[in-house]
Amino acid sequence: KATLEGAGVHLKRAFGYEEAPLLDPFLLLDDFSSNDPKDYILGFPWHPHRGIETVTYVIAGRVEHEDSMGNKAVIGSGDVQWMTAGSGIIHQEMPQEYEGAMHGFQLWVNLPAKDKMMHPRYQGIDAPGILTFKKDGVRIKVIAGEAEGVRGPVQDIMARPAYFDVSLAPGTSYAFDVVSDHK
Repeated sequence: KATLEGAGVHLKRAFGYEEAPLLDPFLLLDDFSSNDPKDYILGFPWHPHRGIETVTYVIAGRVEHEDSMGNKAVIGSGDVQWMTAGSGIIHQEMPQEYEGAMHGFQLWVNLPAKDKMMHPRYQGIDAPGILTFKKDGVRIKVIAGEAEGVRGPVQDIMARPAYFDVSLAPGTSYAFDVVSDHK
């Protein structure tokens, strides 16, 4: 559903607060995409997180990240940022004007109770570091977890999710078996 977040970013929320009890450890999934910079340029100025991990995957565009641990990065087309807030972190994510459609996703992952007060950390993965499996019309960019023998570059994630970008040629299908101890 259409939602405004941050300083006025227009996005689409696939699921959020109402659905979180049903989908834990996944708390929120937002799709931010627009051809109009007015829909995203105000960004997400300095704000806190605690007890969760945030995953920002930029399909097309540029987002500047800065946090209270001193990390500064530009998340560009195809890049991923995995931030573990743990005991607390303050950060900002500021989309930059982009010619064409800005597009990306942000996923919030609940930390297990034993890890909620862990030290915050940051992982930035550039697009070339994300390995891709291709076969018979199936293309899988493996960001976290493992698919078809390809392991994602994002490591040491507390909730152990599988996070893929899957593209299928017309008329193809793909099935992924979830590990039995995943909830």
